[in-house]
Amino acid sequence: MLKDILDILKSSSADDWEITDTKTSGWEFYFIKHALDQNRAKEVEHVTVTVYKKSEDGKYLGNASGEIALSETKENVKKTIEDMIFSASLVKNDIYELNEPKQAEPIPAEEGDTASVSEQFIRTMTSLPETKTEDINSYEIFVDHNEKRLMTSKGIDISSNGIASMIEVVVNARNPEHEIELYRMYHSGTCNETGLKNDLVKTMQYGRDRLKAVPTPALESTDVVFSTEDAARIYEYFLAKVNASSVYQKISDWKLNEPVVKNEQGDTVTLKAVRCLKNSSSNAAYDSEGAPIKDTVLIEKNTPKAYWGKKMFASYLGLADSFIVSNWTVDGGSKSEEEIRSGRYLEIVEFSDFQVDHIAGDIFGEIRLAYLHDGDQVTIVTGGSVSGNMSDYAARMWMSKEQTQYNEALIPSLTKLCGVKITGAAKK
Repeated sequence: MLKDILDILKSSSADDWEITDTKTSGWEFYFIKHALDQNRAKEVEHVTVTVYKKSEDGKYLGNASGEIALSETKENVKKTIEDMIFSASLVKNDIYELNEPKQAEPIPAEEGDTASVSEQFIRTMTSLPETKTEDINSYEIFVDHNEKRLMTSKGIDISSNGIASMIEVVVNARNPEHEIELYRMYHSGTCNETGLKNDLVKTMQYGRDRLKAVPTPALESTDVVFSTEDAARIYEYFLAKVNASSVYQKISDWKLNEPVVKNEQGDTVTLKAVRCLKNSSSNAAYDSEGAPIKDTVLIEKNTPKAYWGKKMFASYLGLADSFIVSNWTVDGGSKSEEEIRSGRYLEIVEFSDFQVDHIAGDIFGEIRLAYLHDGDQVTIVTGGSVSGNMSDYAARMWMSKEQTQYNEALIPSLTKLCGVKITGAAKK
């Protein structure tokens, strides 16, 4: 069928085209407590086609994408592609050129296969130190080996393969009056046994503490420490601001070589795109459009140095050698974790949903569990919310020297924002 799709595209009226063929094989395991409820092997293949059509005057280039089932007849495939070409002809994007073939250095392969990685996950889960009041309710493990091939009308024909894993875990905590659940989802390449175990041990502690938390007092504003994956949302704001799409569409006004933070009183952000991170599921030599991925400094000490993004928007900005970021890192800051955890501050470890708006920079999230530190006194609290804007907080932001990895992101282990607004908390 893949050959048939190629033949149909080559003889069609499409001006350009791309085919992405993804073959996935793997294992799935479903546990209740630590008893295996069911497991299954899977082997699937998905073919996605994108067609491009120029306007008659050559000023515009439209595109349309869709998946083509391998069970389809040639007649149906031809009809589907013709419909996609018609849809593409209605799109009026300014003309641009697609990626040409370029050579990239291969990336090192991760060790292990789907069976051994699955075994590592199961071994890690059964080694957790559970108690009568905090334990594992259930978990699901998904370990895939993906083989991807990209072919384009420009002559790109590249292949890649690697392991991508995901585990969902439900943790229970209880006392004589109440029982709660905490949900976790972890993405990775292979299994980071130490990291997974440490985080789930913390999660069981959070469950225990959540049961005895008191309402968050009326703080108005305070320094807030982020010590979980929620901190990645802060740095994703910086990453989004140097996306070529955001810059071209005037969503971001960040200009190259111009500092974006005024009156700095804290640490500065240095953010890099990287090809490989150990145990990331996003390691790749090429991006999804066939452009080579390069280790690149995007932001240096709060000053944009390079934009990244899809070929269309990079072309509009006149960027050469652009690519879509896969992995990224943020350099550690100037303070140790001990220094970050000093003075009066609120360490928030559970939100209902913490978000940082990529356009306006607004932050918001309802507090589910936090630790209010005031000297030697620590109060476990719940309720209330955080708010404010990164344009204010970025000037007084402190980061730990130590770093923690969350799949494709390596960021400071602790991030402190100063003077964060705390609203909706309990009255005095």
